[in-house]
Amino acid sequence: MPADLRKITREDLMVDADYAKVRRERRASLLPIKRLRRIELGPFATVYFETYDTMLFQVQEMLLTERGGEAQIPDELAAYNPLIPQGSELVATIMFEIEDPLRRAQALARLGGVEDCFFVQIGESRAVGLPEGDVERTREDGKTSSVHFLRFALTAEQKSVFRDPKTQILIGCDHPGYTHLAGLSPATRLELTRDFS
Repeated sequence: MPADLRKITREDLMVDADYAKVRRERRASLLPIKRLRRIELGPFATVYFETYDTMLFQVQEMLLTERGGEAQIPDELAAYNPLIPQGSELVATIMFEIEDPLRRAQALARLGGVEDCFFVQIGESRAVGLPEGDVERTREDGKTSSVHFLRFALTAEQKSVFRDPKTQILIGCDHPGYTHLAGLSPATRLELTRDFS
């Protein structure tokens, strides 16, 4: 399927009983890909770059665990298809992962608007993250959500530079309360180029 037309359809899904039989193997085969697409950014943010395969796995997991049957499928497709990159972008789930509830609440209270502060640095240029518009992630009191969904649109030139192994690629956040950068390994960069058309 062309990179700019990727989406999960009903025909891509297995019935729960069949999926349960291959679930362990699917998870095991996806783990190396997920590891390459996982970037730690600062002390408690993790960036998970999504792809068709990670979203298909997530939909199958939701259907299996929630047992909603056919009626659940349209909602899952509507929720997860927008997180599949479409050839000229990277799509990420960003999670602020703090186990202690009090510390988590305090940190998130200081990070209002953080969803507008993520970027991918591609050599000298930046692709700024655009939050998914489905839900407002920062409340009126300034507290942000612990989960954000962002897409980073790349120009044709940025995609070309991204593919050049001599160019440094970074993921970053420039929110005043969470200013951090992380470099992408060569293996991660190569994996992410699969998202480009």
